[in-house]
Amino acid sequence: MRTKAPKSPVKFTKKFTKKPAQAFGRASAKATKIVVARGARPGSNGANVSYGTNGTNGTARKPAAKPASKSSNKPTSKATSKPTSKGSVGTRHSTYNIFKTTQEFLSTSNPIIYVNGMMVPKSQALVSVYDHGLLYGDGVFEGIRIYNGKIFKCGQHMERLWRCAEMIRLRIPVSRDEMVQILRDCVEANNLHNGYIRLLVTRGAGNLGLDPRKCPTAGVVCIADQIALYSQDQYEKGMKIIVAHRPRTPIECLDPRIKSLNYLNNILGKVEAIDQGCDEAIMLNLDGYVGECTGDNIFVIREGKVFTPPTESGILEGITRRFVMDLCADLGIACNLRNMKPQEVKSADEVFLTGTAAEIIAVTQIDDIKIGHGSEGPVTRRLRDAFHKVVTSSHIPED
Repeated sequence: MRTKAPKSPVKFTKKFTKKPAQAFGRASAKATKIVVARGARPGSNGANVSYGTNGTNGTARKPAAKPASKSSNKPTSKATSKPTSKGSVGTRHSTYNIFKTTQEFLSTSNPIIYVNGMMVPKSQALVSVYDHGLLYGDGVFEGIRIYNGKIFKCGQHMERLWRCAEMIRLRIPVSRDEMVQILRDCVEANNLHNGYIRLLVTRGAGNLGLDPRKCPTAGVVCIADQIALYSQDQYEKGMKIIVAHRPRTPIECLDPRIKSLNYLNNILGKVEAIDQGCDEAIMLNLDGYVGECTGDNIFVIREGKVFTPPTESGILEGITRRFVMDLCADLGIACNLRNMKPQEVKSADEVFLTGTAAEIIAVTQIDDIKIGHGSEGPVTRRLRDAFHKVVTSSHIPED
């Protein structure tokens, strides 16, 4: 069934239906491939890239042959199929070229989003109401930064995504190379130089029960857009946070290292912060030690030395956290893992938070206690400057 187009002469191709895989999303014997048009300038034919479900490496296809007739370069609204390999059928979606047709269409359709093999405007980015990612928060995700057109720490994000998927016994339906290509296509389709990617892998459509075996194929959604968690004033002056009464979910119940779609524990901690007029809250583990904030990792500075809670305290192993620890080593700043009680954090010289969306931001007040002199401290500033220097350079690390 064709997707109904908005009020525009542009028509969209029909959705490609993949063959069901085995239980828990394992690859079927005859997996299929779908082909989505990659970046192209207005009026060009573009190159096609294969997004496969058979676990093989994604490789860029040769540009599609030019149509026999030179009278028109308008993309077709039909999805054409042709064999791509033995036992495999591909469907060519000329979606990206369609979006580049007119600036008027782009202005009303951004962002362009990848949803299960198709690139569609936000208004048509739909998933099944039977997807267990929606019904039960069953799935994993990544938040990734784009700096100067590069995907920051892309390799580490892919490693964590696959590790988290394995921890919940979820099979990602594309290879890592193909997933990276999807990210790059979304960045290019939305003409992003700096921005943010939200990549989701859901359990997929099933029935109304919990059984993951009823979800034959996992879903993949990639959004490339902008994000701003905190105001510029907060970055310049520092922010106030609280210590939440609600503890972090114990590792034995749901390991916080799994970046799952189930963020209700974090959200309830966030609600406490909002009720106190703040944007963030420290969450403690059941032993009363500081774990992390609702969406950020936390660092404490005493006498020029940096401390951050260990993984065992119940935290997500943040990509930006790891990068900041590397920056400390590069700058000769001692950085150690340490379990800390809330009072130790409140009496610190400096406190700052890290996260993909937040980057690095100083904390100047916790509950009613002022941190240090009540402004961003020198070590925090030094690290934030070093971070900014890297992400604004021409050598953005994608490892």
